Amino acid sequence: MWGGYPTMPWMFFGPVMMVVFFAACIAVLYLMVRGVRRSPEGEGALGILQERFARGEIDQAEFEQRRRVLLN
Repeated sequence: MWGGYPTMPWMFFGPVMMVVFFAACIAVLYLMVRGVRRSPEGEGALGILQERFARGEIDQAEFEQRRRVLLN
């Protein structure tokens, strides 16, 4: 039947690929929405400065100097 090829394994390929496709779409949408919500976390330049200080990229003196420049 069907030219001698077994049909049973291929019957599940289409529905499985549909589930994988919809799961990938949902995952992409979730990551996009999550990324949009996280972006205003740091209030612009001051937030970036605070993150750099927290990571240890700049010392306290440089942080204070740059913070004063940003706030004035």
